[in-house]
Amino acid sequence: MRVCLASTSPARLMLLTQAGITPETAAPDVDEEAVVAAVEAAEARTLLPDEHVLLLARRKAADVAARIAAEQPDFDGIVIGGDSMFELDGEILGKPYTPENATARWHGMRGRTGVLHSGHAVFRLAPGEPAREAHAVAEASVTFADDVTDAEVAAYVATGEPLLVAGAFTVDSLGGPFITRVEGDPSTVVGMSLSTLRRLTRRLDVEWTSLWSAPTA
Repeated sequence: MRVCLASTSPARLMLLTQAGITPETAAPDVDEEAVVAAVEAAEARTLLPDEHVLLLARRKAADVAARIAAEQPDFDGIVIGGDSMFELDGEILGKPYTPENATARWHGMRGRTGVLHSGHAVFRLAPGEPAREAHAVAEASVTFADDVTDAEVAAYVATGEPLLVAGAFTVDSLGGPFITRVEGDPSTVVGMSLSTLRRLTRRLDVEWTSLWSAPTA
C-alpha cells in the first residue's frame, strides 16, 4: 500500500522511515496564515492551539489528496498531513527564524514546561472509491532543564537548528540534552505521534503493519 507524506519536513520523514515506512512526499499548496485568518474571521475568535494545528493538518492532507486523486486515479493508499505548535503559559511559540528570537525563547523556557500540540490527518484513497478521512490531535508536555547556561544557549542557537522548528527546540537532536522530561508520545515532539497515526489508519480499515516497506529491527 502506498503512503504519501503531505509535508517536506525532514523530521516527519525520518519518523516514518524509522518506523519502517518509506513514503512518497509532496509539498502541500496551503497558505497557512491565510487559512487560519479566514477561519478566525468567519468565527470571530482566535483558534485554540489544538484547533489551529488540526485545521492546518487537515488542509494540507486534503490539498495533496485532491491532487493525487486527480493526477493518479490508480493511487491505492493513504495521505498523511500534520502540523505542530508549542504553547508555553498560554503563549504560542512558532518558529523563531532569527538567532535573537531563538535566544530569547531559550532564556524564557529554562526550567519551565510547555505543551507541544500536533495535528494529524489521514486520507484513504482507493481507485473508484470516495476519499475517506480520519483526524486527531496529540499533545505532549516538555520540561526544559533549569541549569541551561547562557553559553549553552548561545552555542545551540549558533548551530542554526532551533531557528526553523516550532518552539525553537528538538528532542531528537542537539536540543535533546537540554530537555529533562517528556510526557506523552515522544514522537509527537519530533513531528508526529506514531501511535496516533496508527489509530487513525485503523479507523480507515488500514493495518499499520501493511504500511511497512522494509523489515524493522
